[in-house]
Amino acid sequence: MKCPFCGHENTRVIDSRPAEDNNSIRRRRVCDECDKRFTTYEKVETIPLIIIKKDNNRETYDRGKIEAGVLRACHKRPVSANQITQLIEDVETQIFNMEEKELPSNRIGELVMSKLKDLDAVAYVRFASVYREFKDVNTFMDELKKVLDK
Repeated sequence: MKCPFCGHENTRVIDSRPAEDNNSIRRRRVCDECDKRFTTYEKVETIPLIIIKKDNNRETYDRGKIEAGVLRACHKRPVSANQITQLIEDVETQIFNMEEKELPSNRIGELVMSKLKDLDAVAYVRFASVYREFKDVNTFMDELKKVLDK
């Protein structure tokens, strides 16, 4: 592993343990050249998941897209970074446990919405308004009523 500080090629692992998500290994490393320490995460590489978009185009799965959508929905909400990370990891675990090679994007959107609904009602409605492409105020109000009724 190359040192991110000095670029030296020789580093040593000084500690290994399962990461919080139990799907990866956290390794503490030290550079033999500059003696600086850094952390890496090792994850099992899986067959790339293909996402089928609404227009039937296909693209490889990108965790960053889920992160961006959830972060936008939770902007200025009382939701911690740890809660957001946990939500994304839960969604990702569910996605990969399906063991599908191709997955429609709407299934991922529904998973995210179900998790957001439990986390923060405002973030849920924000995400749903973009995801479900609300066309007018009535559609938006219908979704709000569903949230308020529960």
